[in-house]
Amino acid sequence: MATQPGDLPADAPNGVDTGQPQVSILTQYVKDFSFENPNAPQSLQMTEQPRIEINVNVNAKRAGDDLYEVELKIEARATAGEATSFVVDLLYGGLFGLRNLPEEALEPFLIVEAPRILFPFARRIVADAPRDGGFPPLLLEPIDFGSLYLAQQQAQAGGAVGHA
Repeated sequence: MATQPGDLPADAPNGVDTGQPQVSILTQYVKDFSFENPNAPQSLQMTEQPRIEINVNVNAKRAGDDLYEVELKIEARATAGEATSFVVDLLYGGLFGLRNLPEEALEPFLIVEAPRILFPFARRIVADAPRDGGFPPLLLEPIDFGSLYLAQQQAQAGGAVGHA
């Protein structure tokens, strides 16, 4: 049976909310996806190693009471010289139920932990797309979302101090 946002954990005594933080992954999904191989078949015959540029972004928003949608956007572009070999554009989403989470833990969970949970699934899609398009699979290195979050927090704090 699927977990619903209002469901209580199985260990809740007599159906009473214990007040303990609760996190549930309600669903994961491909929200938007494209693969382009604009110069095929010439791009498949190139002997030059392509240059690959990868961009990753995370977006989180409230989707209802105790519900949050987290989107992981991965863009990969491979070029050889001036020609584009392939482009992968993936927007992978997850719907998370969060109850009794302290306010100070909400943003770190949505920007660090939720993308960490989603990443392996999005990584597989990004790896398979070029392979299905005639190229070797594009294996993304794991991403440390915690370090990225801390760097973003430090940059914002530094910017705030500089403008004071």
